[in-house]
Amino acid sequence: MNINLSGHHVEITPAIRDYVQTKLGKVANHFDQVIDISAILSVEKLKQKIEATVHLPGRDFFAECSDENMYAAIDSLADKLDRQIMKHKEKNIERRQGGEGLKAQAVE
Repeated sequence: MNINLSGHHVEITPAIRDYVQTKLGKVANHFDQVIDISAILSVEKLKQKIEATVHLPGRDFFAECSDENMYAAIDSLADKLDRQIMKHKEKNIERRQGGEGLKAQAVE
């Protein structure tokens, strides 16, 4: 898995690079087929913004977050991407099992 980082009006320090790689690396723990992740960090006046695109076979996921603190924005972005990928993974599992997952079963 490749993680591509770029910065607009911000210098990417080694500390930020390591933090982004650890947070977005957790996305690959949930779904093994992640091809690459492209992340753009930017600063607009007092807002720190990060946006990322995750490339999977046959599907791309996009999320963006902004906050006053860059580390908080990275945390919320990782949470958003994690939720999107887990939902995609659950749909694939249900599709392979013929739609007879726990959600589709009737409760007696």
